[in-house]
Amino acid sequence: MTSQVSSTAEQADGAVVGEQRTAAGPKDVRRLDRVIIRFAGDSGDGMQLTGDRFTSETASFGNDLSTLPNFPAEIRAPAGTLPGVSSFQLHFADHDILTPGDAPNVLVAMNPAALKANIGDLPRGAEIIVNTDEFTKRAMQKVGYDSSPLEDGSLDGYHLHPVPLTTLTVEALKEFDLSRKEAERSKNMFALGLLSWMYHRPTEGTEKFLRTKFAKKPDIAAANIAAFRAGWNFGETTEDFAVSYEVAPAAKAFPPGVYRNISGNLALSYGLVAASRQADLPLYLGSYPITPASDILHELSRHKNFGVRTFQAEDEIAGIGAALGAAFGGSLAVTTTSGPGVALKSETIGLAVSLELPLLVVDIQRGGPSTGLPTKTEQADLLQAMYGRNGEAPVPVIAPRTPADCFDAALEAARIALTYRTPVFLLSDGYLANGSEPWRVPDPEELPDLRVQFAQGPNHALADGTEVFWPYKRDPRTLARPWAIPGTPGLEHRIGGIEKQDGTGNISYDPANHDFMVRTRQAKIDGIDVPDIEVDDPHGARTLVLGWGSTYGPITAAVRRIRKEGGRIAQAHLRHLNPFPHNLGDVLARYQRVVVPEMNLGQLATLIRAKYLVDARSYNQVNGMPFKAEQLATALKEALDD
Repeated sequence: MTSQVSSTAEQADGAVVGEQRTAAGPKDVRRLDRVIIRFAGDSGDGMQLTGDRFTSETASFGNDLSTLPNFPAEIRAPAGTLPGVSSFQLHFADHDILTPGDAPNVLVAMNPAALKANIGDLPRGAEIIVNTDEFTKRAMQKVGYDSSPLEDGSLDGYHLHPVPLTTLTVEALKEFDLSRKEAERSKNMFALGLLSWMYHRPTEGTEKFLRTKFAKKPDIAAANIAAFRAGWNFGETTEDFAVSYEVAPAAKAFPPGVYRNISGNLALSYGLVAASRQADLPLYLGSYPITPASDILHELSRHKNFGVRTFQAEDEIAGIGAALGAAFGGSLAVTTTSGPGVALKSETIGLAVSLELPLLVVDIQRGGPSTGLPTKTEQADLLQAMYGRNGEAPVPVIAPRTPADCFDAALEAARIALTYRTPVFLLSDGYLANGSEPWRVPDPEELPDLRVQFAQGPNHALADGTEVFWPYKRDPRTLARPWAIPGTPGLEHRIGGIEKQDGTGNISYDPANHDFMVRTRQAKIDGIDVPDIEVDDPHGARTLVLGWGSTYGPITAAVRRIRKEGGRIAQAHLRHLNPFPHNLGDVLARYQRVVVPEMNLGQLATLIRAKYLVDARSYNQVNGMPFKAEQLATALKEALDD
């Protein structure tokens, strides 16, 4: 359970509860309980860096937070166009929150394209800070503006702050020996300084970050710091910003402990390293770069001091082949990819099923099919993970629910793989991978013991008393076969993809043996020890909302809203998707209606209907973005009214 779930669960996510005003010199300070900010501009404007720095300072201040980075798939999308807009949304609060928020309270638009691409998400009364220097006639025509939205009255329903960000940045940096183009690159730091003043964010961390990032270019570091300070001073002195805002730390939202801001991919990377340490095994990653999984390869490559070995292969097939070889050699083996890579890896996953070796297959899901939407999120690989192999090749499937939960999910995937000698799918997605939230750093004593015992010698006696090693003689409890390290004297055995004889592991074409081995491999997966599913149902509801993966935040936020309005609704969330928790059938039978929201066309709902004969209702979205809490709440209210 992450810090996002606390005793203030009845607080409606995304709703401003109160506002207080205090005087601070010549300007007022208003106290809010939460704010949603979106930075938007060209993919080269540094919006992701700006959002990340604002997030880091917000985390150090002690607010609860949730983020949603959103960027184009192209490495360098056409400047000033709608497809080239990159944005970063941050929701931070003085209480526990679950989503990046439905609609921004503040939009920072660096050009006309950023304004046009995001204005539809803003509620009336929101604040808009625009870089007026970019609102040239040509730039506006490029995105379809016939007249300037800053002058034609179309933004009268908003609090508009026209700021010549580029001009002010260049002016602030005139003492530096920089070209105008070089100086203009720091305008995102000017905007960050302005927003940092506006919301009383700490500044020391950002200045330290800039000095470190540009340590080899001290002039560039100094220029960025100067632009950052100029933005802060502009907010302090300009008459256009008469009010600043305070959002108090979320002191009651977190259990005691040491916290840090963490993204899903970073948490997953740390979880893999922790799993290898708890298993006392070297960690081996065989991978091929693919969005949005590449950050795991980047991060793990930094941790050779923890016994981590990373291999960037020439393609997806080579990546998983190397990982499976490392598993055979006694490593905690991992391969990372996204949906298209899973398709290429499917034959080797089937080989891992046949060899019965531990292997973690990490799928950071994205929009498909084919190349699809590389930088957008989706949950559409569930059936591929369940059935996307030839033959009967069952594989356990688990899914984290929040960015911080990716750490625990990695440990759980490793537990299952090592205990039951099987490949395991871990289904994250782009929303979790790139989003971030506070994470309580666990004490090492809290982590599970994942150590395994390798085979050391003979394990079977023949009729004549001869002791031999049978590589497929199983543990009676887990049905796992022995893990024999190559080179161990006396443990030589056959490997390969052809069917094995029970016990001996010799090649077998016997029909009865094949039937037995297929059923045994399935029984091993069915018998995996997974926790019962927990149901949140304080009022005796008749409708259950069942989710999995990253829908946890939006579903929980929607359920809170409905309960605050007096509605009765129950919620349960699946981490283990194969096998399902043993009590899931009994839980589903208790409710008249079961609603399954998914970012696909109903894949979990299909599995639920087939296995439990429950008329589960799907609520689906496949637009590359996570659900909004209000959108889900409206759909769930309709289900309650049926």
